[in-house]
Amino acid sequence: MLYIMRHGLTDWNVMHKLQGKSDIPLNEEGRRMAAAAAEEYKDFHIDVCFASPLKRAAETAEILLKGRDVPIIKDDRLTEMGFGDYEGLENCFEIEDCPIKLIFQKPEEYKTSIGGAETFDELFARIGDFLKEKADPLLAEGKDVLIVAHGALNSGIIALRKNLPREKFWSSGIVQCKIMEV
Repeated sequence: MLYIMRHGLTDWNVMHKLQGKSDIPLNEEGRRMAAAAAEEYKDFHIDVCFASPLKRAAETAEILLKGRDVPIIKDDRLTEMGFGDYEGLENCFEIEDCPIKLIFQKPEEYKTSIGGAETFDELFARIGDFLKEKADPLLAEGKDVLIVAHGALNSGIIALRKNLPREKFWSSGIVQCKIMEV
């Protein structure tokens, strides 16, 4: 079975800043969320965990699986979608005519990079490559695989697996520190 989890809370989440590939750590609440998830999922069977190398996801995986004999393998292809020049931008939804909002509000219209942001085609290519190379062979062996990553990255996994149209990219509602079956 394939499972995904989004990292715990960061200060940038609280400030409504676009994080993307910026390496922002968990805050204390994020660590508490990961510890609560560790307790909630302590009997959940996981054979292997793949994690984004970004601090917020890697630390979430480490807290979640502390004391368990589950390998955590970091893979660069699991980093968050890059938002280019807009990383660190606060409250982009409140900024009238902010171009990066297109990614979130009308993903089906986001075709070419805005300000150096990653495109959905680029995101899907690296997710697909990762799944084909790493996750799918383990799943074929009957292994339970957990991916601890990010909101857009996890939405991309779901979109690929469920063959969702682009306009439904954000429809899965990725909650922090909750395991979702894909």
